[in-house]
Amino acid sequence: MESIRWLLAAAGIEFEEEFVETKEDLEKLRSDGVLLFQQVPMVEIDGMKIVQTRAILNYIATKHNLYGKDLNEKTLINMYVEGTTDLMEMIMSLIFLTHEEKAKKNALIIDRATTRYFPVYEKVLKGQDFLVGNQFSWADVHLLEAILMTEELKSDILSKFPQLQDDTQCIYMIHDDVDHSRLCTIPDLQNQSKQYSHH
Repeated sequence: MESIRWLLAAAGIEFEEEFVETKEDLEKLRSDGVLLFQQVPMVEIDGMKIVQTRAILNYIATKHNLYGKDLNEKTLINMYVEGTTDLMEMIMSLIFLTHEEKAKKNALIIDRATTRYFPVYEKVLKGQDFLVGNQFSWADVHLLEAILMTEELKSDILSKFPQLQDDTQCIYMIHDDVDHSRLCTIPDLQNQSKQYSHH
Protein backbone atom coordinates (compact mmCIF):
# COMPACT_ATOMS: atom_id res chain seq x y z
CA MET A 1 0.00 0.00 0.00
CA GLU A 2 1.18 3.52 -0.77
CA SER A 3 0.97 4.68 2.85
CA ILE A 4 3.46 1.98 3.87
CA ARG A 5 5.86 2.98 1.09
CA TRP A 6 5.61 6.63 2.13
CA LEU A 7 6.34 5.90 5.79
CA LEU A 8 9.23 3.59 5.00
CA ALA A 9 10.76 6.33 2.85
CA ALA A 10 10.19 8.97 5.54
CA ALA A 11 11.90 6.71 8.09
CA GLY A 12 14.88 6.27 5.76
CA ILE A 13 14.33 2.54 5.37
CA GLU A 14 15.48 0.92 2.16
CA PHE A 15 13.04 -1.79 1.16
CA GLU A 16 12.57 -4.46 -1.46
CA GLU A 17 9.05 -4.84 -2.77
CA GLU A 18 7.76 -8.20 -3.95
CA PHE A 19 4.45 -8.15 -5.82
CA VAL A 20 1.95 -10.97 -5.56
CA GLU A 21 1.44 -11.45 -9.29
CA THR A 22 -0.59 -14.65 -9.40
CA LYS A 23 -3.00 -16.70 -7.34
CA GLU A 24 -0.21 -19.26 -6.94
CA ASP A 25 2.07 -16.63 -5.39
CA LEU A 26 -0.59 -15.76 -2.85
CA GLU A 27 -1.33 -19.40 -2.08
CA LYS A 28 2.36 -20.06 -1.44
CA LEU A 29 2.50 -17.25 1.12
CA ARG A 30 -0.62 -18.62 2.75
CA SER A 31 0.67 -22.18 2.84
CA ASP A 32 3.97 -20.98 4.28
CA GLY A 33 1.99 -19.52 7.16
CA VAL A 34 3.34 -15.98 6.84
CA LEU A 35 -0.01 -14.27 6.28
CA LEU A 36 -1.82 -14.22 9.60
CA PHE A 37 -5.19 -13.35 8.06
CA GLN A 38 -4.49 -14.85 4.62
CA GLN A 39 -4.02 -11.48 2.91
CA VAL A 40 -1.43 -8.86 2.03
CA PRO A 41 0.15 -6.40 2.64
CA MET A 42 2.83 -8.00 4.75
CA VAL A 43 6.14 -6.45 5.75
CA GLU A 44 9.19 -8.43 6.86
CA ILE A 45 11.24 -6.25 9.19
CA ASP A 46 13.46 -6.84 12.22
CA GLY A 47 12.82 -10.57 12.03
CA MET A 48 9.04 -10.05 12.12
CA LYS A 49 6.36 -10.67 9.52
CA ILE A 50 3.83 -7.92 10.16
CA VAL A 51 0.38 -7.89 8.53
CA GLN A 52 -2.53 -5.44 8.64
CA THR A 53 -1.77 -1.96 7.29
CA ARG A 54 -2.38 -0.04 10.51
CA ALA A 55 -0.20 -2.42 12.54
CA ILE A 56 2.61 -2.03 9.99
CA LEU A 57 2.34 1.76 10.03
CA ASN A 58 2.22 1.88 13.84
CA TYR A 59 5.37 -0.24 14.09
CA ILE A 60 7.36 1.84 11.61
CA ALA A 61 6.22 5.14 13.12
CA THR A 62 6.93 4.06 16.69
CA LYS A 63 10.36 2.56 15.99
CA HIS A 64 11.56 5.54 13.96
CA ASN A 65 10.32 8.32 16.25
CA LEU A 66 7.49 9.38 13.96
CA TYR A 67 4.74 8.74 16.52
CA GLY A 68 5.05 11.53 19.07
CA LYS A 69 6.76 11.80 22.45
CA ASP A 70 3.84 10.93 24.72
CA LEU A 71 0.25 9.68 24.76
CA ASN A 72 -1.21 13.11 24.03
CA GLU A 73 0.93 13.52 20.91
CA LYS A 74 0.16 9.97 19.77
CA THR A 75 -3.55 10.73 20.12
CA LEU A 76 -3.23 13.89 18.02
CA ILE A 77 -1.29 11.99 15.37
CA ASN A 78 -3.98 9.31 15.33
CA MET A 79 -6.71 11.92 14.87
CA TYR A 80 -4.91 13.65 12.00
CA VAL A 81 -4.06 10.33 10.32
CA GLU A 82 -7.66 9.13 10.63
CA GLY A 83 -8.86 12.38 9.04
CA THR A 84 -6.54 12.09 6.05
CA THR A 85 -7.38 8.38 5.78
CA ASP A 86 -11.09 9.24 5.48
CA LEU A 87 -10.27 11.64 2.65
CA MET A 88 -7.99 9.20 0.85
CA GLU A 89 -10.52 6.39 1.09
CA MET A 90 -13.04 8.61 -0.69
CA ILE A 91 -10.54 9.08 -3.50
CA MET A 92 -9.63 5.39 -3.70
CA SER A 93 -13.31 4.48 -4.05
CA LEU A 94 -13.41 6.27 -7.42
CA ILE A 95 -12.06 3.21 -9.24
CA PHE A 96 -15.32 1.37 -8.58
CA LEU A 97 -17.56 4.06 -10.10
CA THR A 98 -18.90 4.74 -13.57
CA HIS A 99 -17.79 7.84 -15.47
CA GLU A 100 -20.96 9.71 -14.48
CA GLU A 101 -20.65 8.66 -10.85
CA LYS A 102 -17.00 9.71 -10.77
CA ALA A 103 -17.86 13.27 -11.81
CA LYS A 104 -20.25 13.65 -8.89
CA LYS A 105 -17.88 11.98 -6.45
CA ASN A 106 -14.98 14.17 -7.60
CA ALA A 107 -17.01 17.26 -6.80
CA LEU A 108 -17.88 15.87 -3.37
CA ILE A 109 -14.26 14.99 -2.60
CA ILE A 110 -13.03 18.45 -3.59
CA ASP A 111 -15.73 20.04 -1.44
CA ARG A 112 -14.91 17.86 1.58
CA ALA A 113 -11.19 18.42 1.18
CA THR A 114 -11.50 22.20 1.01
CA THR A 115 -14.24 22.70 3.62
CA ARG A 116 -13.77 19.88 6.13
CA TYR A 117 -10.21 18.55 6.09
CA PHE A 118 -7.72 21.09 4.72
CA PRO A 119 -8.97 23.99 6.90
CA VAL A 120 -8.13 21.92 9.99
CA TYR A 121 -4.54 21.27 8.91
CA GLU A 122 -4.12 24.83 7.63
CA LYS A 123 -5.06 26.18 11.07
CA VAL A 124 -2.80 23.77 12.93
CA LEU A 125 0.22 24.53 10.72
CA LYS A 126 -0.07 28.28 11.14
CA GLY A 127 3.03 29.36 13.04
CA GLN A 128 4.63 25.90 13.12
CA ASP A 129 6.38 23.56 10.73
CA PHE A 130 4.78 20.27 11.73
CA LEU A 131 1.37 19.07 12.83
CA VAL A 132 2.31 17.66 16.24
CA GLY A 133 4.89 18.66 18.83
CA ASN A 134 6.91 20.76 16.37
CA GLN A 135 8.44 17.49 15.18
CA PHE A 136 8.13 15.63 11.89
CA SER A 137 5.70 12.72 12.35
CA TRP A 138 3.54 10.12 10.67
CA ALA A 139 0.75 12.72 10.55
CA ASP A 140 2.84 14.96 8.27
CA VAL A 141 3.69 12.06 5.96
CA HIS A 142 0.05 11.03 5.69
CA LEU A 143 -1.06 14.60 5.02
CA LEU A 144 1.46 14.99 2.19
CA GLU A 145 0.18 11.78 0.62
CA ALA A 146 -3.43 12.97 0.86
CA ILE A 147 -2.57 16.36 -0.63
CA LEU A 148 -0.89 14.84 -3.67
CA MET A 149 -3.87 12.53 -4.19
CA THR A 150 -6.30 15.46 -4.17
CA GLU A 151 -4.07 17.49 -6.49
CA GLU A 152 -4.57 14.76 -9.08
CA LEU A 153 -8.25 15.64 -9.02
CA LYS A 154 -7.77 19.43 -8.94
CA SER A 155 -4.28 20.76 -9.49
CA ASP A 156 -4.90 24.09 -7.73
CA ILE A 157 -6.82 22.64 -4.79
CA LEU A 158 -4.38 24.29 -2.34
CA SER A 159 -4.81 27.77 -3.80
CA LYS A 160 -6.55 29.02 -0.64
CA PHE A 161 -4.27 27.17 1.77
CA PRO A 162 -0.82 28.84 1.90
CA GLN A 163 0.36 26.83 4.92
CA LEU A 164 -0.37 23.56 3.14
CA GLN A 165 1.36 24.85 0.01
CA ASP A 166 4.49 25.48 2.07
CA ASP A 167 4.16 22.06 3.69
CA THR A 168 4.23 20.27 0.34
CA GLN A 169 7.24 22.13 -1.06
CA CYS A 170 9.76 20.03 0.87
CA ILE A 171 8.77 16.86 -0.96
CA TYR A 172 10.35 18.25 -4.12
CA MET A 173 13.57 19.34 -2.38
CA ILE A 174 16.68 17.24 -1.84
CA HIS A 175 19.31 18.73 0.47
CA ASP A 176 21.18 18.08 3.71
CA ASP A 177 19.77 20.84 5.89
CA VAL A 178 19.10 19.18 9.24
CA ASP A 179 16.48 21.79 10.10
CA HIS A 180 14.15 20.42 7.42
CA SER A 181 12.00 17.31 7.56
CA ARG A 182 13.38 13.92 6.68
CA LEU A 183 11.32 13.80 3.51
CA CYS A 184 13.44 16.68 2.28
CA THR A 185 16.78 14.94 2.84
CA ILE A 186 18.52 12.08 1.17
CA PRO A 187 17.68 9.19 3.51
CA ASP A 188 20.29 7.17 5.35
CA LEU A 189 19.60 3.80 3.77
CA GLN A 190 20.96 1.58 6.54
CA ASN A 191 17.79 -0.25 7.50
CA GLN A 192 16.17 -2.78 5.23
CA SER A 193 12.75 -4.38 4.98
CA LYS A 194 10.71 -6.37 2.49
CA GLN A 195 7.13 -5.59 1.59
CA TYR A 196 4.65 -7.94 -0.07
CA SER A 197 1.72 -6.34 -1.83
CA HIS A 198 -0.67 -6.77 -4.75
CA HIS A 199 0.61 -5.50 -8.11
